[in-house]
Amino acid sequence: MATRHRFGRRLAAASLQAIVAASAPGAAAAASTTTPIKHLVVIIGENQSFDHVFATYRAPSSDRVRNLLSEGIVDIQGRPGPNFPAGAQFSAVETGTFQLAPNGRMPYVHLPAETTGNLPQGSSDTAGPPFATASGALAYERQFYHGFAALLNPVDLTTGANALPKYVPDTRIANVTALPDGPFQLTGKTPYDFYTADPNHGFFSEWQEADCAVSHATAANPSGCLNDLFPWVEASRNANGIGSGGVALGFYNVARGDVPYFASLARQYTMSDNYHQPMRGPSSPNWMFFGTADELFYSDGQGNPATPSTSLVLNPDPRPGANNTPVNDGGNFVACADPAQPGVATIRAYLASLPYGPDPHCAPGAYYHVASRHPGFFADGTVDTAANALPRSSVPTLGERLSAKGISWAWFGGGYARYVADPSHTASPGYCDNCNPFQFSTAVMGTPGGRAHLRDAEDLLKDIRAGRLPAVSFVRPEDAPSGHPDSSKLSSFENYAKEYIQEIQAQPDLWKDTAILVTFDEGGGYWDSGYVQPIDFFGDGVRVPMIAVSPFSRGGHVGHVYADHASLVKFIEANWGLDPLSRRSRDNLPQPVTAGNPYVPVNPPAIGNLMDLFRFR
Repeated sequence: MATRHRFGRRLAAASLQAIVAASAPGAAAAASTTTPIKHLVVIIGENQSFDHVFATYRAPSSDRVRNLLSEGIVDIQGRPGPNFPAGAQFSAVETGTFQLAPNGRMPYVHLPAETTGNLPQGSSDTAGPPFATASGALAYERQFYHGFAALLNPVDLTTGANALPKYVPDTRIANVTALPDGPFQLTGKTPYDFYTADPNHGFFSEWQEADCAVSHATAANPSGCLNDLFPWVEASRNANGIGSGGVALGFYNVARGDVPYFASLARQYTMSDNYHQPMRGPSSPNWMFFGTADELFYSDGQGNPATPSTSLVLNPDPRPGANNTPVNDGGNFVACADPAQPGVATIRAYLASLPYGPDPHCAPGAYYHVASRHPGFFADGTVDTAANALPRSSVPTLGERLSAKGISWAWFGGGYARYVADPSHTASPGYCDNCNPFQFSTAVMGTPGGRAHLRDAEDLLKDIRAGRLPAVSFVRPEDAPSGHPDSSKLSSFENYAKEYIQEIQAQPDLWKDTAILVTFDEGGGYWDSGYVQPIDFFGDGVRVPMIAVSPFSRGGHVGHVYADHASLVKFIEANWGLDPLSRRSRDNLPQPVTAGNPYVPVNPPAIGNLMDLFRFR
């Protein structure tokens, strides 16, 4: 497979107009499909790994689930199990240059305590969430959903406030200062719906937390990633440790009632226990894969690579005299084709040492976007020239491919209408512009017809009530119910997804041929016990939940085919007859083939197309 960017790619204005006008964003689907699914709705939350959510899940079917319970790392009560040492964490020593698998590993006697991090203290109707009163939460949500606000359970945004100071051990967690060295249950002492601190989830941090080396490899874990440096990286790569220490090892206990709605969906429909974030690192770069199956790069705005200022280039090398504290962890870009760039050589050497030698997919001269940036366009199509904006992108998107074939689609963002109406172009409370992969794209944002595919999340509820859906819909909540640790909580995202799912199920003519996929942009820095397949320089990353809710996914089954966000693009292409987005995008990767171990492809790199989550007979 070719790996070069088609940097010179151009679309004439007339052709671009024809492409983006070819499909009405709110129209009912008319295109033929290869399965009975005519509508796909993807509801995406923030920052939860698979084990963090489903550590103790057991399927009602005979299907096995790979999680902390089945691996014997914890028992059904959430206590250490017979194989608890498999989750042990270590400190290490790194000086001089960034190392993927640093030396001096030493086990912890006790897991470093999770702290309150930067959690807000208490609750407030003017600075929430969490809100002080139900009326305050309802008033906030009415900014976005008007007549629908009460249906989204805003009362949940009033519970779980933190009464402790910032950056102190979070004593709402049982035995927090003397936990055994390994995964621990967050709940029990405190109800499930409380706000928790946010783990570190930077690009180089997540690579280093994985502790990958071929010398660590086994038949069951051929990548040799031990996933055993999470607390050390958490504490050493941040001035305050964000959530500090062991925050990444916490998990919910669905077997004892945590995460009740998503657990009920998994038991009634189908889930994957081998679905991954597509790259190491934070939200924005991972969101791009929903739209491009690829990563963006810093450009001149015309499709050609350009060089950002030095301050924007990540430098994960330790500062002189420091153990792992980086020179510049606040940058956004990495030129991964150049081994002389900080942090690049150790990752590329690891990839080259793997038996199948995965292509890094790093084009010469390209500085890739590996930390969150704002898009190069405002909602009205004007170009954002601010220093914190990624120059407008020419990387091909799923949106333009759908439009070219007359297939309706839309990106529904919570708070988008307020963002559009703001003449200063500042994001409304909660709208996430850097989560929207299509707002980065010249092909989408360059014409009114293209921009019409970006809509407010309330519009989707209106469309459902009217008995219509685009063929392909993506939904990202506003921040308060997004599920992001610190600023939101998982229970809030459960309530949000529940409303959309129940609204669709209440419309029989829509429900009969619709598939709803519930997933998360990335794991948020939370630890996970699953196998991770090295695909290229960028990832994959840890597993995240993926639940398929459809008349064609009933039965409580569990899919094991290796997948990531590019698999969702592959599903759309397979169902609606689209070609891969580009010569280098991950939707070109083959379907996984396994032998004995259903989680590990023997033809790497390979990702599935999610068809295994459905039964059409």
